[in-house]
Amino acid sequence: MDTFQVIVLALIQGLTEFLPISSSAHLILPAQLLGWQDQGLTFDVAVNTGSLLAVVIYFRRELWSMFTAWTGSIVSRQQNEESKLAWWIIFATIPAVIVGFTAKGFIATHLRNIEVIAFTTIVFGLLLWWADRMTREGFNEFQVGWKKALVIGVAQAMALIPGTSRSGATITAALMLGLSREAAARFSFLMSVPVSLGAAILVVKDLIESGESVDLQALILGTALSFVAAYLCIHYFLKIISRMGMTPFVIYRLALGAVLCAVIFA
Repeated sequence: MDTFQVIVLALIQGLTEFLPISSSAHLILPAQLLGWQDQGLTFDVAVNTGSLLAVVIYFRRELWSMFTAWTGSIVSRQQNEESKLAWWIIFATIPAVIVGFTAKGFIATHLRNIEVIAFTTIVFGLLLWWADRMTREGFNEFQVGWKKALVIGVAQAMALIPGTSRSGATITAALMLGLSREAAARFSFLMSVPVSLGAAILVVKDLIESGESVDLQALILGTALSFVAAYLCIHYFLKIISRMGMTPFVIYRLALGAVLCAVIFA
C-alpha cells in the first residue's frame, strides 16, 4: 500500500469503528469501488489495535473499576454495580464468540460483497431509525441485567455480517430494550473491548500462519491514525447523540445504501 491508501484506510477504521455505520463495510468498499489491493491481515491488525487502544484509554477508569470489582466479586461472592456490569459484558460477548467461530469462513467467503453491504446498510439503518424514534428517557447501563445483555450480544453477533455495524446493531438493540441513548452507546463501547481483543488475537494467529510480510512504517502510521480518529470519534459521538439522536447516521446509511444500489444496478 502507498501512504495515501494507509492514511485513508486508517482514518476510515478509526472514524467508523464506533459510529453506527459499519467499519467493515467501509474498509471493504474502497477495494471494490476503487480497485485497491486488499490491505491484508497485517494492516487489519494494526488499525484494529489502534481503535481498541482508543476505547480502552477513553474508558480506562470504568474498565479498571469493572475489572477490580469483578475479580473481587469472584473472591468475596458479593456484587456491586461495577461487578454486575462486568458480568453482563461477558454474557453479551458469548453470542459473538459462538457465531465468530462457527460462521467465520462462511461470512468471509459469501457475505463480503457490495450487494450484502447495500442491503444491510439500508435495513439496519431503518431499524436504528425506528429504535431511536421509540426511545424515551431510559435506564442506564448498570440496570441492563443478564437477559438484556444476552439480547444485545445476539445483535453484536449479527454485526459480523458486513454493513450491519457492530455499534449500530448493539445500540439499536439497547434502545429497543429501554436504555437511554448515552447508556446504549457506552454499553456498546464497553462491549467492544473483549470482542475486539479476541478478534485481534485470532487475526494475529491467522497472520502468523500466513507468513505475510510486514511493512513497519505502514503499520505504525495506520495504528496511530486509527487511534486518534477513534478516540475523537468516541468523545464527540457521546456528546452529540443526546441532542441530535441517531438521525444523522440513519440519513448517511440510507444515502450510502442508495449509492451502492446505483452502483450494483448501473
